[in-house]
Amino acid sequence: MKVLGIMGSPRIKGNTDLLVDESLNGAKSAGAEIEKLIVGQFTIAPCMEDYGCTVDGTCTIKDDMEHIYPKLTGCDRIIIASPMFFYSFPSQMKALIDRCQALWARKYILKQEIPSTGRKGVFIGVGATKGKNLFDGSRLTLRYFFDVIGVEYADELLIRSIDQKGEILEHPDSLRAAWDLGTKLVCG
Repeated sequence: MKVLGIMGSPRIKGNTDLLVDESLNGAKSAGAEIEKLIVGQFTIAPCMEDYGCTVDGTCTIKDDMEHIYPKLTGCDRIIIASPMFFYSFPSQMKALIDRCQALWARKYILKQEIPSTGRKGVFIGVGATKGKNLFDGSRLTLRYFFDVIGVEYADELLIRSIDQKGEILEHPDSLRAAWDLGTKLVCG
């Protein structure tokens, strides 16, 4: 079983990064093959909405997304981990999601099959505030994103009131919950 972890924070070794690592380690302990993508280390241009992808399902923009598309469609499980910026995803993560318009075109316009049988995904969200609606926008975006890539939204770990780099290390219950999320994703 292949588990793909996507770290959507621009801050390396920050809270989101530490949580996705814990979750991936949990998945690995359950026997999965793991891979981690750090979105900020890729060159991903924003979607230009030129509808070139409606011709054959291929994005007209040539950048690192060409290497990411097969990873999104080829994994059995996916973990999306992201901090909240203004109650949403940071621009790096949102660019990756928006560029999946090409996969949307494959699925809904060109009627090409996207692997979907039994594929599951989870969301790890981290935010500095205690806002009641802190994760609402990201959850909705992620549900549609998962639909496009043929993944069931299976679970989530949402953590509020964490902001300073590495602060999550002072919250062993949250780190354990991330580990458990990874093992459950593989075994559950």
